[in-house]
Amino acid sequence: MWNTIQFTFFSKRPIPISVNYHLTRACNYRCKFCFHTALTNDRLPIDEAKRGIRLLQQAGTKKINFSGGEPFLIDQGRFVGELTRFAKEECQMATSIVSNGSLIFEKWFEMYSQYLDILAISCDSFDDECNRKAGRTNGHETHSQIGHVRRVRHLCEQYNVIFKINSVIHKFNYQEDMTYAIEELEPVRWKVFQCLLIQGENMGGENNLRDARDLVITDEQFQEFCQRHQHLKCFVPESNLAMRNSYLILDEKMRFLDCTKGRKDPSPSILDIGVESALNRSGFDEEMFFERGGQYKWTKDTVDLNDW
Repeated sequence: MWNTIQFTFFSKRPIPISVNYHLTRACNYRCKFCFHTALTNDRLPIDEAKRGIRLLQQAGTKKINFSGGEPFLIDQGRFVGELTRFAKEECQMATSIVSNGSLIFEKWFEMYSQYLDILAISCDSFDDECNRKAGRTNGHETHSQIGHVRRVRHLCEQYNVIFKINSVIHKFNYQEDMTYAIEELEPVRWKVFQCLLIQGENMGGENNLRDARDLVITDEQFQEFCQRHQHLKCFVPESNLAMRNSYLILDEKMRFLDCTKGRKDPSPSILDIGVESALNRSGFDEEMFFERGGQYKWTKDTVDLNDW
């Protein structure tokens, strides 16, 4: 597979080798820092979503990441499961999902784990009270995000799926030392994001569903957190600069989102104008994508899961 991936630093147009498809904005959590909020409850019919994935394959996409919102909200996970199966089995893509983990159960693994390479679970703190304070919760007083992380990590090991953790670093957790918990859970990759503000999403203005302005940390505070954890082999930090334009993001209508102006400006849908034309309006920084390590071992046949 790796011989087929094209490096495109000097090409006239980028090839969308890795795409993040936010198939829904709906979510069962209330994260205060969320920068892709439930502004709509729209989603494509599954046949249209598959058509879009096929178009991506024809344009050169080698990996697709399904995200939300919470992708397991739709049809008890069957929607994202069927798209994962289609992308892997019929389009030969590496597949990953980002989830909060609260709605994932063993029955889903029994049906779809063979088609999934990577499952990333979001957890920002290993103090449940800190998670609840930042909104990483379904609202129940006894909710434990840490419990979901441990449960899903066990399922990933049992069903041969690469396990990742994603964490947003903000005012409530930047001083936390997460070393022991990360060493215990042993994710293959621990992605750490600096809390990011996006106009129209989490800046408290008109039509913003979240207000993360009080959660933002300085670059120095983010570096303080990074220095505390940089010795961990799985640690992958991403500052606001690295994040903003280095992801190809498709929204629920399969429109690329251009974040270069600090907001999300949608292109026309790839279903209407094709991938190449829509890509020209994505604001994608391909060089930063490679610089931040966006290309790595995407498939479970290239990662030794026996190290767990």
